[in-house]
Amino acid sequence: MHALLAQATSQIPQSVFTFALWGGVLAVMYFFMIRPQQKKAKDQKNFVNSMKKGDSVVTIGGLHGKIVSVEATTVTLEVDRGTKLTFEKSAISREATVKPEAEKA
Repeated sequence: MHALLAQATSQIPQSVFTFALWGGVLAVMYFFMIRPQQKKAKDQKNFVNSMKKGDSVVTIGGLHGKIVSVEATTVTLEVDRGTKLTFEKSAISREATVKPEAEKA
């Protein structure tokens, strides 16, 4: 009886099963880890390139301000009346627009 079971399981080589298992693990890692990170990086790059004067933004340090000017690699923010700070474009994290309560519901 045991010889019959041993013969039935030995028909599929162990290396094929191992290869398929590792292939599945790599596919899961790509679709759940790598691909979303690439999409997030692409969206951030598009946001940084589309910034314009008058936009309200938040820096990676949490500073809120309004864009006064945009140069090739820098952005000048007005953080208070008369207080302007210059940041690298890559230091801008997100747009700081406040959504009305009607859109949140």
